Amino acid sequence: MEKRTELEELGEFGLIERLTSKIKLNNPSTILGVGDDAALLNYKDKLVVVSTDALVEGIHFDLTYTPLKHLGYKCCIVNFSDIFAMNAFPKQITITISASNRFSVEAIEELYSGIYLACQEYGVDIIGGDTTSSTSGLFISISVIGEVESDKVVKRSGAKQHNLICLSGDIGAAYAGLLVLEREKATFKANPNFQPDFSSYEYVLERQLKPKAQKEIISWLNKNNILPTSMIDLSDGLASEILHICRKSDVGCEIYLEKLPIDYQTNRTFEEMKINPDVGALNGGEDYELLFTIDQKDYEKIKENKDISIIGHITDKTMGENLITPQNTAITIRAQGWNHYKKEENKDE
Repeated sequence: MEKRTELEELGEFGLIERLTSKIKLNNPSTILGVGDDAALLNYKDKLVVVSTDALVEGIHFDLTYTPLKHLGYKCCIVNFSDIFAMNAFPKQITITISASNRFSVEAIEELYSGIYLACQEYGVDIIGGDTTSSTSGLFISISVIGEVESDKVVKRSGAKQHNLICLSGDIGAAYAGLLVLEREKATFKANPNFQPDFSSYEYVLERQLKPKAQKEIISWLNKNNILPTSMIDLSDGLASEILHICRKSDVGCEIYLEKLPIDYQTNRTFEEMKINPDVGALNGGEDYELLFTIDQKDYEKIKENKDISIIGHITDKTMGENLITPQNTAITIRAQGWNHYKKEENKDE
């Protein structure tokens, strides 16, 4: 059995030294990273993009079925995705971790191993942060800094009538994976001798536990000189995110249900759970795909990318935000994804 090192044995500064001793800087914009009162960055003629996300045990993750390494990796992806959604590239992060004494040094190192892996894969530097004690559970907050050319910034507010609505990858898989994990957890609680079988759920579980940020899509758009008119990442579900774009851009939309990209395993899992696959795909969060709009002149380029689906178009605001069924019936889009603090009875407003 591996030795468990208590956090109090190292103390805050000893823990920081142990976690950061192997950090190497990769980006020329990083002048000074971990080890001083603050980091130094130099972006010259580019715009700086900053975003922060916090993940709280019991709210955003359950350590019953979430490996710490996967959690560390996912914490980074959540933040990188926000930067890509601005048509920018993440370059640096700072990390704040608050942990109770229920966690050992080795456990925190395992969490950090996932953070290091994500930063290595996406070319991001760790430049600072903070560690603190907690009276209960685990809290992780990551701030990410990115860069973008001033004429390539994409906001939520730029969609125009007749723009095409595009979506990277497929949707609903992360939610389907969460449903599987929650089901198996409930079964285990009822019977501690139960051994779960995840052999037919590999894809949806990976999308929940180890999601991807869409660096390749942004790189492809830039390479092909396609500048989206608006963009957002799918953290809270497609229905919720398209409403954000429409309301920020003061437009309406039509999304075609038959155009929604849903993986076979996702579809099958929803059916097992007695959930309509379209409903699950529209409202399940944490896919971290990119939802964006483009001018029709870019259609010929977009249709060549098999990882991008055209799922609808932007309309005049007076038309409202609608789903179009295969029978050509219009249904008003309601956001039923996750919304902190909102009362249950009002969640679809």
